[in-house]
Amino acid sequence: MRIAILGATGRIGGHVLNWALNAGYPVTALARSPEGLLQTAHRLDPLVLDAAGREAVGTAAWNGTPQGGAGLSVVRGDALDKTAVAEVIAGADAVISALGPRGVKAPPPGVLTGAASNIVSAMRQTGARRLICVSAAGPFIGADPNMSWLVKQILPRILAKPSADVRGMEDVIRESGLDWTLVRATRLVNGPGTGQYRVSPDYAPRGGGKIARADVAHFIAAALTGNSWLRSAPALAY
Repeated sequence: MRIAILGATGRIGGHVLNWALNAGYPVTALARSPEGLLQTAHRLDPLVLDAAGREAVGTAAWNGTPQGGAGLSVVRGDALDKTAVAEVIAGADAVISALGPRGVKAPPPGVLTGAASNIVSAMRQTGARRLICVSAAGPFIGADPNMSWLVKQILPRILAKPSADVRGMEDVIRESGLDWTLVRATRLVNGPGTGQYRVSPDYAPRGGGKIARADVAHFIAAALTGNSWLRSAPALAY
């Protein structure tokens, strides 16, 4: 399986990149700075799944020589560059977008929606079907039956612009006809992955408010290799 990764210089994308290369999958990644991508991959802890889809502990981090003879190709560009996105996705069997929102320090309005449009267009051209995108639980708390009234009043106002972009991204992907999974992460934190977290459809598990970036990557890897959560929006939290 050849994998295309967008957002590989971020911390979630970096963990996914490490996992894919350690597992021996050929990867093509999109990056404004290929040098930064390599630095990100080297400094993150390894993420490897065993045959049952669990995280394997004690494996060696990627050292520039992926197992199984697979390799890494890097396309210089960004997700709003339609030509660059098409080049990354050409020949891919699966596409992972780890571009996700970054709270109040979000990308300019429309970046995620625009990137999603480019990804869907490129996948339609190549015939690739499997798409996994990092999303967020926050933009959808208004309909969350487990969320308090006060949080529903405050959080959507604070995160209004990035939330609109996330919803736009999801709309594009839902209407694509692809085999998509929208990974709705709760509040992202740094720290080692545990492989132990809760997953529920659409809304965050009751009482769950955070998830490590490494565990988001862990879930993405498991969903990809297990071909699970198709056309679903699983929400992750401890």
